[in-house]
Amino acid sequence: MKKPELLPVIPSLLRESSAAALEWPRLRDHIASRTSSPLGRGWILTLEPCSDLGWIDQQQQRTAEVRAMITQGGSFEFRGLFDPTILLDKARIDGAALESTEIRDLLTVVERVASWRNLVDLPKNATPPHDTRYEWPSIVDLSTPLLGHDLAPLLRLLRGKIEPDGSLNDDASPELRRIRRAMERQHRAIEESLRKSLRGLSEGGSTQEDLITIRGDRFVIPVKAEFKRKVPGVIHGSSSSGQTVFVEPLETIEQNNELVRLLDEEQSEIHRILVAMTRALGENAAAIHLGTCILAEVDSHFARARFATALNCVRPIFTKELSLIAARHPLLELRMRAAALAENEEPKTPVPLTVILPPETKQLVISGPNTGGKTVSLKTLGLLSLMAQSGIPVPAEEAKLPLFESIYADIGDAQSIERDLSSFSAHVINLDRISREATAHSLVLLDELGSATDPEEGAALAVAMATHFLTLNAWCCITTHLTSLKVYAANHPGVLNAAVGFDQQTLTPTYELRLGVPGASAGLNIAARLGLQPAIIAAARAQMTTQTADIGAFLDQLHDQLTAATVERETLQQRERELSREKARLEVEGRVEQKARTKELEAKLNSLIEDFAYQLRETVKSIDDKTLAQKIARDSDRRMATLRREFSEQFNSTVVAHTNRADKNDPAAQPHIPKGIKVGDLVKLKSLGRQARVDRILDAKTFEVSMGQMKMRAAIDDIAEVESVKVVTPLEAARKRGGITVATANDDTDYMASEINVIGHTADEAQVEVERFLDRAFLAGLPRIRIVHGTGMGVLRRTLREYLRKHPHVTAITEPPQNQGGQGATEVELRQ
Repeated sequence: MKKPELLPVIPSLLRESSAAALEWPRLRDHIASRTSSPLGRGWILTLEPCSDLGWIDQQQQRTAEVRAMITQGGSFEFRGLFDPTILLDKARIDGAALESTEIRDLLTVVERVASWRNLVDLPKNATPPHDTRYEWPSIVDLSTPLLGHDLAPLLRLLRGKIEPDGSLNDDASPELRRIRRAMERQHRAIEESLRKSLRGLSEGGSTQEDLITIRGDRFVIPVKAEFKRKVPGVIHGSSSSGQTVFVEPLETIEQNNELVRLLDEEQSEIHRILVAMTRALGENAAAIHLGTCILAEVDSHFARARFATALNCVRPIFTKELSLIAARHPLLELRMRAAALAENEEPKTPVPLTVILPPETKQLVISGPNTGGKTVSLKTLGLLSLMAQSGIPVPAEEAKLPLFESIYADIGDAQSIERDLSSFSAHVINLDRISREATAHSLVLLDELGSATDPEEGAALAVAMATHFLTLNAWCCITTHLTSLKVYAANHPGVLNAAVGFDQQTLTPTYELRLGVPGASAGLNIAARLGLQPAIIAAARAQMTTQTADIGAFLDQLHDQLTAATVERETLQQRERELSREKARLEVEGRVEQKARTKELEAKLNSLIEDFAYQLRETVKSIDDKTLAQKIARDSDRRMATLRREFSEQFNSTVVAHTNRADKNDPAAQPHIPKGIKVGDLVKLKSLGRQARVDRILDAKTFEVSMGQMKMRAAIDDIAEVESVKVVTPLEAARKRGGITVATANDDTDYMASEINVIGHTADEAQVEVERFLDRAFLAGLPRIRIVHGTGMGVLRRTLREYLRKHPHVTAITEPPQNQGGQGATEVELRQ
C-alpha cells in the first residue's frame, strides 16, 4: 500500500517569475500564518494552483465545510503536531527505544489524531452541548481511512506515564514504583547515618560545613583537609581550594552500594518501559502517520477558512466565462486594514473591481492615468485566479472564472545588470517565452505592453503581440497608455476596452474600472498634481499635437459624462427606493386606518341590529295572545340569529374583498347587488318595503316595475331581494292542464291580485266567490293567495277553511300573524 504524503505534491501551472509578479508567495505566507502547527504551515506553503477540477472542487468544498463548522462555534486543537516520520521509522526497529521526550512528543500527536477520529466518528444520535455533529461529508471522506484504526489502547498505555519534563512517572510500572520507594528509603537511611557522623565530627571541629553532598552518585560529608585521616572512610575528591575533602564514611559505604544497585535497577526498568512504549508506537506507526497527514491538510483548511471569513470571501464557480463582481486584492486589503489599525482608524477596504467580459470576448485592454489602479486590476485578476485553482475562496461578491491550464504574467521591471538585460530586453525575452508556451486555455497578463522603447515601435509591437494572443484565442489582459492599443481594442471583435477612473476636479484617480471605454492617461494632470512646475507643464502642453490634445480632451469629456450618468442613475435609484419605502409606509397607515374605520362601522351596524332586535322584542311583548307572542318571539329570535350570522359573514367577506381589491370589476365579489333579474320576477323595493313585478329591463342598472296599476322605474341599488316567478297566462295554464279557457273581467291578463275580501257575504256567497277566485289564481299560476273574511262569530272562517282543506288546488292553509290579520284572514298555498 502506498504511504500517504504528509505534504501535497501538486504539479504547478505557474512559473516562478509569474508567481512572484502576482505576489502569490506573499499570499501563501499570510495564510500559512493562520495555521496552528508546522505541518499546517508546510501544507499551505507547498500549495500550488492546478488545473484538476476534481481536486479544486474537493479543496473548496472541504474549506467551505470547515468554515461552516467555525461559524457554528466549532474548533480543534492542532498545536503539538509535527512531522513524526523519523521517530516512527526508528520505532519500527525491533528492540529500539525512543527517548522519553520523543515519546512524549509522539503522545501529543497520537492524542490529536485520536481526538480528530472521535470528532469525525460521532454517533448519529449525538446531541449538543456535549457533542456537536457537523454536516461535512467531504471532511468525513478525507478522514474515513482513519476510522479503521483504534488508538485507544495505545493512549491507555502511554498516558500519565511521562512527566512534562520528559521523566518517567512512578506509575509507569509497578516495578519502577517499587524500586523508587526502595531508593527513597535508602536515601533516608544514608542521610540519617551521615548526619550521625556529622554530629560526632562537628564536636571536634573536623567538618568544614554541617551538610551532606553527593560526589559521583555517592553521599559524602565535607571534612577539613587537616582532619581527613581522622575520619575513616573513602575520599571522593576535594574542593578547588584544597581545604576541604569529601569523605564517604565506612559505615555508609554498604548503604551507598545498595543505592547504586537500586539506581541500576531503575535505569534497567526505565529502558524496559521505553522499549515497550516504542514497540507500541511502532505497531501503530501507520495509523499515526495517516492521522498526521489528515490533520496537516485539515489544519490548512482551518487556516483557509479563517482567511475567507476575515476577508468575506466566496467560493468561485468555474465556467466558460469570466465574471468578477466587487473583487478585491487580498494583500492590498490586508495592508490597508493594518495601516488603519496602526492609526487607530476605522478599517478601510480597496475600491472593489468588477470585470464582466461579454460572451466571445477573451481580451481586455485597460488604460487610464498612472497610479489609477491598472496594475492592481491586473494583479487582482491573476491572484484571484491562482487562489481559485488552489482551493482558496476569493475576496469578491461573486466569482465566475474559466479553468486555466497555465497562467503567465509580465509585470514590473525585470532588468538585470548581471545578465546584461535592459528593461525592454527583459520584457521581450519574457514575451517571447509566453507567446511560444501559451494556449487557448492560458491566462496572459501583460503590464504596460510596448513600453520602455520608442513609442511608435513599441505601439506597433504591442498591437502585434495583442493580435497574436487574440488569434491564439487565449485569455489576455493588457494595461497600456498607447493610443494604438485603445484603437485596436475598439476595432477588433473579442476585445474590450476598459478604463480606470480619474476625477478631473481633484486631479486624483478614483480606482474604479469602467468597461467598454478607453481611458485617458492624464500624464500632465498627474504631473501637475505631484507638484511639477507650472511653466514646465504649460510648455509640455504646447508640445502636444492637436490630434493628441483632441483625443485626450474627448476622453476626458467622455469620462465626465459617464460619471454624471452614474451619479444620476444612483440618484434615481435612491429616489425609487425612497418612493418604495414611502409607498409601503402609506399602505401600512392606510390599512391601519381602514381597519379602525371598519371596526367603527361594524360597531355602528351591530348597534342598529341590536336596536332593531330590541324594537322587535318590544313589539312582540305588546301582543295579547301569549301563545302566539311566544311563537313569534321564538321565530323572530331564530331569524335574527340567522340574519346576524349571514350579515357578519357578508360584511367580513365584503371588507376583505374591498381590502384586496378583489371586488373591482368583479360582480361575484359584490354580494349586495342582485343578479339575474328577469321580466316577471317579483322584487322587493327598499324604498317602499313592498313587492313589485318586473315588467321591463331598461338597462343593466334600471328596471320598470309595477305594483297593481302603478308603474315606476327602480334602480338596482333599490332592490333588496328577488323572487323568480314563472308567469303564465290563463290560456297557457288551461292548455297546460287540458282544461278550458276562463275569461276574466280584468283586461290586464298578465296581472291579477293575490287577495280577496269576502267580509259581509254569507257563507254560501263567500264560498262561491272564493271558488271562482281560486280557479283564476290557479290558472294565473300564483303560488299563494290571501282571503280576508273578518273575525265575527267565526262561522265564515270555519266554513271557508273546511272548504279549502278539501280543494284540489290547495296544498296548505295557514293563519297569518296577529299584526297581519290573525284570525280575520287565511293564507292559502296553491299547487304548482
